[in-house]
Amino acid sequence: MAKPTTYAVPICLGLTLLALIGIALSVTQKSPVYAIVLLIPTVIYEVYRTEPGASTKTASWAMLAILILELIFLATGVSYNLASYFGTDDVYMGGLLVPLGDIRVLAPAIIAVIALVLAIRTAGPFTKWLSIIIFVTAFTVIYTVDSESFRNLFRSAVQQIFFYF
Repeated sequence: MAKPTTYAVPICLGLTLLALIGIALSVTQKSPVYAIVLLIPTVIYEVYRTEPGASTKTASWAMLAILILELIFLATGVSYNLASYFGTDDVYMGGLLVPLGDIRVLAPAIIAVIALVLAIRTAGPFTKWLSIIIFVTAFTVIYTVDSESFRNLFRSAVQQIFFYF
């Protein structure tokens, strides 16, 4: 059943503002924690708004779990290179070639891919809006964790986009 939209616009506007504040703080303070903490309400609202469908509800819950794990990784200083563990430099995920590396970079990259998938697969304008907020903020987190990985991932995404056109 569709969720009520009475207060969806002001809520989404507020969450957009919250995400922008998190992005600004993360970039200026060079700490991704601000963006992650201020993104949590957006992801929770995304989980609430996403209708059960072909893996969309599961993807929303997975995105919330990965976001919380990313916060734990950053708070505890956990850093693990997945490229050495899997023996490959990149993995094909959700239509994008995602470079492997530090787990603190891969988690927001997975969140960005899930957000992109949700933006494409969900029908509601508010879930699309929330997905875009999450996608942009996830790239900001990647940038603040490791700017070189951000450049590589951004280059890969642009190449994939132009490959289809």
